Amino acid sequence: MEKQEKIIGYLPDENPTFLKLVLFAFQQIIVMFPATVLVAILTGFHVSTTIFASGLATLCFILITKRKIPLYYGSSFSYIAAICSITMTEEWTNGVAPDALIGQAQFGIIMSGLVSIAAGLIVTRFSMKTIEKILPPTVTGPVAIIIGLSLAGTALNNITNTAAGTVQHLSWVIALVTLLSTILFSVYLKKGTWGQIPILLGLLSGYVVALIVGWISGHKFVNFDTLSGQSIITIPHITLPIPSWAAVVAIMPIAIATIPESTAHLHQLDIYVNNLSLEKKGEKLYNIADLLGWNLIGDGLGDMISGAIGGPAGTNYGENISTMSITKNFSVRVLMAAAIITMIISFFSPLSAAVYSIPGAVIGGLSIYLFGVIGAQGIAIMIDKEVSLFDPKSLAIIASILIIGLGGSYNYAGGMIPIFGMKAPAIASAAIVGILLNLIFVLMDKLVHAKK
Repeated sequence: MEKQEKIIGYLPDENPTFLKLVLFAFQQIIVMFPATVLVAILTGFHVSTTIFASGLATLCFILITKRKIPLYYGSSFSYIAAICSITMTEEWTNGVAPDALIGQAQFGIIMSGLVSIAAGLIVTRFSMKTIEKILPPTVTGPVAIIIGLSLAGTALNNITNTAAGTVQHLSWVIALVTLLSTILFSVYLKKGTWGQIPILLGLLSGYVVALIVGWISGHKFVNFDTLSGQSIITIPHITLPIPSWAAVVAIMPIAIATIPESTAHLHQLDIYVNNLSLEKKGEKLYNIADLLGWNLIGDGLGDMISGAIGGPAGTNYGENISTMSITKNFSVRVLMAAAIITMIISFFSPLSAAVYSIPGAVIGGLSIYLFGVIGAQGIAIMIDKEVSLFDPKSLAIIASILIIGLGGSYNYAGGMIPIFGMKAPAIASAAIVGILLNLIFVLMDKLVHAKK
């Protein structure tokens, strides 16, 4: 008789031994770390606070969802442009925005959490179809596209924001090496842990090139000045929210674009977990997809918790889901351990200083790829939902969102459109116009059908 091969893996309610628990937790931290830290760098938030907020929000998310959904909460790229419209209105020092501006952005982030919570309550009470009537893919897809494309200027500015001439040429060399290496790692590293950290590997490649280029040219691309005079242990810099309606208008609507992404992640997780359960000959089915309402509520509360202490807005991370699917490790306790370890790590100041030493050219090279992916995800949403570009109603909504969002982002300072004596954030305005157009079409269709 052939010996049956043992299926290795952990279901959400299963727990590895302590040493494996710590090892698996560090793996989850590694895959979320580059993107979460990069959001802090680009928005001017404190890195240590962002890391701490990520861990705290994850822990709260897991407890709020009654330890039934194994997901990790990290800073979302979708909010970068909106947050920067608040934090970039003044000059930064040492790579960090003034507390007053971070506080205003925090208020908008907290309020954005209400959007996800409201969506979650609606799904819990009714269904996802109710949400899709208000936020169809013809709205969420184009909004994701303009979020990504509106950041294109920021990506290139990180590269060219150096002295002209030879130094700028060298900055482009560093950026292009970073971009190409990140792409190659993403495309060709498919298996194992290495395949889950292409962003980190690309960043390290660019960092090493920047050190070499700086040593040869004599220009200091990598700056270690922030390492001097710091103690090893430092409490994360906590800032308090400051009421700002400008921040609410700019940041709150962005939560609209993260709902489809969060929904897709949950459905992926449901498939992976139940497939492992079947492989292990288990009789229990994990109806994770049925917890969509609680997932959205947890996402919203995560934003409010993160925003309350000085962290950016976020969502559950696809990188962590991919890692879980490859390793077949869906243990909720592993993610809880990762959250706790992340919070501990945030107290080590040399780590934050090392992050601030990353050259702008390296960040710019990474951003070209990452920001483009955000825009591409918007296209993917419309393809997945089979949006017809031959339908005049769909075309009207998509066209209006794209032009208002992109035109406003690139034609006006800070992406603020002057209208009726006030200034409105381009992305938020585009999203609102798209929602209103969709509702008008829904009402008109009902009137037309009622007359027949």
